[in-house]
Amino acid sequence: MMLRIKPMYLKPLLLALSSGLLLAACSKPAPEQAATEQSSEDVKESHIWPKLTLPVPQDLAMEQSITALLAEMTLQQKIAQMIQPEIRDISVEDMRKYGFGSYLNGGGAFPNDDKYATPADWIALADALYQASIDDSLDGSRIPTMWGTDAVHGHNNVIGATIFPHNIGLGAANNPALIEQIAKVTAREVMVTGIDWVFAPTVAVVRDDRWGRTYEGYSEQPKIVHDYAAAIVTGLQGTAGENFLGDEQVISTVKHFVGDGGTTRGVDQGNTEVTEQQLFDIHAQGYVGGLQAGAQSVMASFNSWNGSKVHGNKHLLTDVLKDRMGFDGFIVGDWNGHGQIPGCTNDNCPQAANAGLDIYMVPTQAWKPLYYNLIAQVEAGDISMARIDDAVRRILRVKKRAGLFDKASPAKRPLAGKTELIGSAEHRAVARDAVRQSLVLLKNTNQLLPLSPGQRLLVTGPGADNIGQQAGGWTISWQGTGNNNADFPGGSSIYAGIKRQVEAAGGSVELSSDGSYQQKPDAAIVVFGEEPYAEGNGDIDNLEYQRGNKTDLALLKQLKADGIPVVSLFISGRPMWVNPELNASDAFVAIWLPGSEGEGVADVILTNADGSPQYDFHGKLSFSWPASPQQTVVNVGDANYQPLLPYGFGLRYGESNVLSADLPEQIEQTTQLSDLVIFERAPRSPWQLQLQSGTENAAVVSSIQQLGAISSRTFDKDVQEDARRFELDGSSNAALAFISTFPRDLRAYTETDSQLTLLVKRLGDIPANVTLSMACGNNCGGKVNISKALTSMPEDEWQQLAVSLSCLQQQGMNLRQVSKVLAIETNGALTLSLADARISPVTNNTELSAVACQ
Repeated sequence: MMLRIKPMYLKPLLLALSSGLLLAACSKPAPEQAATEQSSEDVKESHIWPKLTLPVPQDLAMEQSITALLAEMTLQQKIAQMIQPEIRDISVEDMRKYGFGSYLNGGGAFPNDDKYATPADWIALADALYQASIDDSLDGSRIPTMWGTDAVHGHNNVIGATIFPHNIGLGAANNPALIEQIAKVTAREVMVTGIDWVFAPTVAVVRDDRWGRTYEGYSEQPKIVHDYAAAIVTGLQGTAGENFLGDEQVISTVKHFVGDGGTTRGVDQGNTEVTEQQLFDIHAQGYVGGLQAGAQSVMASFNSWNGSKVHGNKHLLTDVLKDRMGFDGFIVGDWNGHGQIPGCTNDNCPQAANAGLDIYMVPTQAWKPLYYNLIAQVEAGDISMARIDDAVRRILRVKKRAGLFDKASPAKRPLAGKTELIGSAEHRAVARDAVRQSLVLLKNTNQLLPLSPGQRLLVTGPGADNIGQQAGGWTISWQGTGNNNADFPGGSSIYAGIKRQVEAAGGSVELSSDGSYQQKPDAAIVVFGEEPYAEGNGDIDNLEYQRGNKTDLALLKQLKADGIPVVSLFISGRPMWVNPELNASDAFVAIWLPGSEGEGVADVILTNADGSPQYDFHGKLSFSWPASPQQTVVNVGDANYQPLLPYGFGLRYGESNVLSADLPEQIEQTTQLSDLVIFERAPRSPWQLQLQSGTENAAVVSSIQQLGAISSRTFDKDVQEDARRFELDGSSNAALAFISTFPRDLRAYTETDSQLTLLVKRLGDIPANVTLSMACGNNCGGKVNISKALTSMPEDEWQQLAVSLSCLQQQGMNLRQVSKVLAIETNGALTLSLADARISPVTNNTELSAVACQ
């Protein structure tokens, strides 16, 4: 048995949890969660889904005004209210002509395609699109539009904003009052930039921690998610009947309805295979909490429920959410999610409207044919006018409740332009407190923590001075990659926070990236963990940390061998199997993804001048900690529940360790080597996409980017921004490359025939020399000319290209130290799209069809 908690501690710990867990296990839902009004005539579903008493009643005068407005609107104007394009794909003139009901900026989309757009730039775009929406010179409509954004842990798309810990850390804090305060701060910073609507909170209840969005979940426990949903909706929107949707509030969105955290194997956008009772008991509690707090919008989920795509599921969207639970706001789709319904495409999908979707989120140029197709489908009777009127009524109702018909334009609203609120000291203090409350102490041998700031300390590890890594995904860029400390003005790295406090106390601190030091320290603080990722790209196949690469473990062991006490600060978006790292650490803290205020970590791990703790540890695990890499589904209440550390665990100062000092490190070996994914929707960690032109190179940090002779742009192949098009104009030698900051050991792929496989599409002529290469340092690598292979492909069709690794090894490629796993280079003009790149073992059932070795 893998559970290594000392028996004397296990029983009282589980008993302490039992009362709360029993309540959650028995609720369907708890009395305060479900409302009343059930009758004997209710259908079977009524015993599962409650009728809710919602806090914002319909206003008769408002409904009459909406009825009058609907009577005046043309079909074209109504459909426009249901279309939500993205800022990269529309112009101010488009807004004036069509009068879209709303628009959004996706993760990594900025005004003027500028990552460093100022708050003034955001306001200017908001005001221009608003003014165009109420200009009736072309579309005949004066209905104001609204802007939606993914402000999921602060106003995280805007440089200089306060970035809070991601939801998994906030769940460990288990403090709804704190969550409400965070939401209020977020709403204020969003309102400064003229934006009306936030796509938060995420209320997924994660069941399999392989899911790449695990950190967007507050807890595996539905009760925490229920309470947090209510708190964040209240913080964003205000309290119904008091300050509801006033000048400092934004419209909130409870998402993603429903079951996104329960997909089989944790596959993003996968299939959630549960009963309807389980769907409600586990996955719907956040909607009960959020709707009862007055949430005005709900986002449909990408996932399927028992094989049926939720975007097209009338039972869930209409029968359950709208009719049974009484939700009278609007349902917005997720990024082209309607296009995943069988029989639909991004630009043609009446099924979604008929199922109950009110707003189509349709980025890319697909918005235009979708708009005209919906008009035609209503005219043909494929969608009833009653369904259109219901959707538009819901949209107008929310706009009126939010005061958008009465408010001044975005540039003239009370908070607009008050840039001193963006990342203000008051707001950062809230985030710093959230960091303190979120940390969970897993191990503290001989009470090593807290450390005296008067000592000589070494701070090391890849995350020590890296605000981008500690902030994680959904930070400035969609995946959270491509950021450096300068992109977080006013923020503090973990090292910077420690340094300030140590120097103020008269101690000394040294920073190194590799564990080296000038003078032997009294203790070493090692900061390491997962690199940033977002949806899809974060999916993994087991929970072993640094699978196949133990550089962080080697660093810990090196310091231990030098006789230095080691404090590990583990950055992660989920619990992971870190037994070797736990064994090599004297103290171990799960710091999750703390955001921009890294000094909050120093507040907890360093003492006051008198040796007393500044702050004790507060956080408790809101996710069970796995006992093996394969224990990917481990949730409190499961049969045979045997985690390494249970839900609710977290040491306080002075408490004894419960973990064994020699946790098992041997893991079950799989018989088949898995694919090493390099690019799937986006670069997969640790690989970073880089553009090279002549002697210049630049990391790709935006959806649209150019460097000299090469440009790159994301586009949708199957799902949201899952492919990239590269255009090389031939004016100089240029390349795209996938690199890693540190060399990677890929020798496992030499034990079997393996090949580098790419899914590519070529457009136009192919230069005579196009090389595909891998590199292992200076004068170390291998390459092959793929020009003939590309030329032989049908134009504008996706095709697979394969190159044998043995071919590259014959030319000197050393797979022990791969620094550049893939590069495509030419000095000619080339247009090439990439949808997938990976190293794949060739099994007995797989035919090796690689490009000829040259």
